[in-house]
Amino acid sequence: MTSDMKTAFDAIPNAGHAIEVASGVFWVRMPLPFKLDHINLWVLDDGDGWVIVDTGINLPEVRERWQTLFAGPMGAKPLKKIICTHFHPDHVGLAGWFEEKYDLPLWMTLGEWGMARNLKQETTERSTDYLQKFYHRAGLDEATMALIPERSISYPSRITVPPAGIRRIVDGEVLSIGGRDWKIIVGTGHSPEHACLYCEDLNVLISGDQVLPRISPNISIWPQEPAGDPLSQFLASLKLFDHLPEDVLVLPSHDWPFRGLHARLSELAHHHDERLEETYNLCEKAVTGFEVLSGLFTRKLDSHQVFFAIGEALAHLHHLEAQGRLHREDGLDGISRFVQKKA
Repeated sequence: MTSDMKTAFDAIPNAGHAIEVASGVFWVRMPLPFKLDHINLWVLDDGDGWVIVDTGINLPEVRERWQTLFAGPMGAKPLKKIICTHFHPDHVGLAGWFEEKYDLPLWMTLGEWGMARNLKQETTERSTDYLQKFYHRAGLDEATMALIPERSISYPSRITVPPAGIRRIVDGEVLSIGGRDWKIIVGTGHSPEHACLYCEDLNVLISGDQVLPRISPNISIWPQEPAGDPLSQFLASLKLFDHLPEDVLVLPSHDWPFRGLHARLSELAHHHDERLEETYNLCEKAVTGFEVLSGLFTRKLDSHQVFFAIGEALAHLHHLEAQGRLHREDGLDGISRFVQKKA
């Protein structure tokens, strides 16, 4: 899904550098080893030091770029703390490294920290069995099922050990950073308790992955919550941002800063309306989640993308089931199939 919104900034930050996008708010960009090849991170001026919002993934190149930044352009003041929006590895991947190297406390919602701590402990032996059962139930073919052992250790390899303790942040809490108030807005659906930060004084929203300018945030069913309905949660979360000004500067985790929040929220809701109808139409006869994936995603998916795609297909199926539009049939073969519920 794309948007025709224009970028708010012509340049992007080069390696080891930052761009000031609002007073005391600096944009840093780090590489990712995926098709989506970057993440935007934010450094806030806190007067006598710096606050980092999200860390990047656990890669030597990312660590080196942080060290270059804080030995050079931002080396005059110390680091004070990390705020992580959610548990995904590109956001919390280096929290443990920052704690160890710079003695930084981690500020994070409890649910996101708990997910990061739990998934860091996963091993192939521990997780392969339940992953195989989950993806078999979704109807994955043999070639995709063969990728599960590799998938089982992908998260642990991409993050350092998260700190054993955190400073918990909660929805509605106001953090004082650099003499300005930043309000925490907790969204759900993309992850359990995704923290966004809004500063009314600067008219800036750090949106993380909850609101992105070009792509739709991944909304998936994952093995850790196989009966969930995250799409309902995500669509409800979009309303949490309705009260913000239309011209708020949105700082997302991918692509570019932008304005036009309300238009983007409408686009995201409309996108899922369309996907739900596509999904419903694919269920004229009983189909598996994997068969729905094949109907929704016609382009070739790599081994990383296919697991996000099956999660998204299942999220739309579960949402339609919750609405009473689909019926789930659990077969004796251990596979679930979904079919339109007739009036």
